[in-house]
Amino acid sequence: MKRIQYIALIAILCLSACQNTLDLYPLAQPSAEKWYSNEAEIQLALNDLYRGDFWIPDAETGSEVLSDDAFTRTALSPIKAGTVNSQWGTATTLWRNSYKAIARANRAFVALNSPETKANVPAANLNIYIAEIRFHRASQYARLVTHFGDVVYSEDVIELDKAYNIGRTDKKTVISKIYADLDAAAAALPKSYAASAIKRVTKGAALAMKARTALYVGDYKIAAEAAKACIDLAAYSLHPNYANLFLQNTKDSREIVFGLPRSVALNVFIASSEVLNRISRNSGGFGAVCPTWDLFCAYLCSDGLPIDKSPLYDPRNPFKNRDPRCTASIVEFGTAHLGFTYDPNPTALRVLRVATNTQVTNNDNRANAQFASFNGLIWKKGIDDTYLQNGNRVEPDQVIIRYADVLLMYAEAKIELNEIDQSVRDAMNAVRARAYGVAPTATTSYPAITETTQTDLRKMVRIERRMEFAFENLRYMDIVRWKLAGKVFSRPIYGMLDPTDLKTKLVDKNLWFFPSTPVIDEDGLANFKPMFDAGLIKLIVPCEWQERQYLWPIPTAEIQINPNMKQNEGY
Repeated sequence: MKRIQYIALIAILCLSACQNTLDLYPLAQPSAEKWYSNEAEIQLALNDLYRGDFWIPDAETGSEVLSDDAFTRTALSPIKAGTVNSQWGTATTLWRNSYKAIARANRAFVALNSPETKANVPAANLNIYIAEIRFHRASQYARLVTHFGDVVYSEDVIELDKAYNIGRTDKKTVISKIYADLDAAAAALPKSYAASAIKRVTKGAALAMKARTALYVGDYKIAAEAAKACIDLAAYSLHPNYANLFLQNTKDSREIVFGLPRSVALNVFIASSEVLNRISRNSGGFGAVCPTWDLFCAYLCSDGLPIDKSPLYDPRNPFKNRDPRCTASIVEFGTAHLGFTYDPNPTALRVLRVATNTQVTNNDNRANAQFASFNGLIWKKGIDDTYLQNGNRVEPDQVIIRYADVLLMYAEAKIELNEIDQSVRDAMNAVRARAYGVAPTATTSYPAITETTQTDLRKMVRIERRMEFAFENLRYMDIVRWKLAGKVFSRPIYGMLDPTDLKTKLVDKNLWFFPSTPVIDEDGLANFKPMFDAGLIKLIVPCEWQERQYLWPIPTAEIQINPNMKQNEGY
């Protein structure tokens, strides 16, 4: 799918704290007897399934802070703090919105199978509409089972009395239903749409969603087959320029398998507060949601080696000789960004304003601004000067699945099956070569992957995912499904010393950022503890993981009003 027309059909129904969400269907919605009688009504109803509220990523503040790739100053998400409980808003919102979408899908499914609708709509078109519904229903159930485990499952419109008494269905049963819906969707949906048509979900989107779901639950054979089927459609290709792919001016890229458009004109855009958290203080933002040092250290050097193994890495110039996705995702020190030279060096009290070629106070420096980035890093991925227009309302399309993910899902599934052949390396190298702006066959121009063992390739595909998908809210589920959460989320978040301490403890100002090179372990994680123990960096906030958090809690309201709704263990 390339473009989807976003039409807000009906406002979200406001709920009281104790209202059960399983029976939700907007009261303003016309009854099934008077709706879905022609294709215009059907299309309007199905547009509602593309509502942004139904596709909120795994993020708080929308910027990766559930994972170890980002943080917000000294604030911790409940995941990192180990304080997740059944009143956690993120879990409640996911549960509530997913069941709203499922209720709409089920109501539409029933209506489209009615004699009246079948009499008024051509069978070929009706089959596509039903397939579209099945895609959305399956996608919502997939998010529920991967976060909550066993969930309530129904393909019918749930009546009120049943909604207050229905219990949870075994996860394996739900997954089989998800696969069935996605298979049916893939069989009926078109490969593409005419250039002039409104773009909706496609065959490739259904296959890619099946691959993601299967990978998340460890069904590697199914994941590999679905990803390969998506690849074999030959409907998608990698965007030529990695950095440009994420800009708001980039539309209709052949890399996007499934996504949602945003439009300032149609009042669908990233919230101004979220934008301000991402952009630098010199440009009028807060610089509050920042990449972690852990992410920064995960980017390989241009020889394909980690920073503690590569002779190319220089802690005095830490952005030099790194994988190009590093400087495409994180603002490099001393470069122009949003109209100013970005330089968090504590000695850089003034910086260049590019437009006027004048020196101004450097508010991206903690010597001048207390709340500038605590570790010196700010996001660059997808952020350019257009972020400062339209009152900080920005409209990059929301990418849900892109072709690079399909390639790496295929590679990972084949690796886990230990079915390693050249196609696995080819898929990974296609993604890596694109980052370097060269063809995969130009193996002297980028560090091509040549490993052959399952252990080595598992490490490579995991680090490739981290470099490729930073700031795209996929890292959290990667950590969870790889069972690394206990290790990752028990590590503190570190940053620079306060400016006065930096000047007294680190005489060499060129080591103000990293006083030494951290060791990178077998999972690609950096060890900052020796630097901290030596008093050369600062602990910003400790983290604590609770094993129960591998599954999210069923919301309190559901437990309170439904005697058959059982809570996940530990909550």
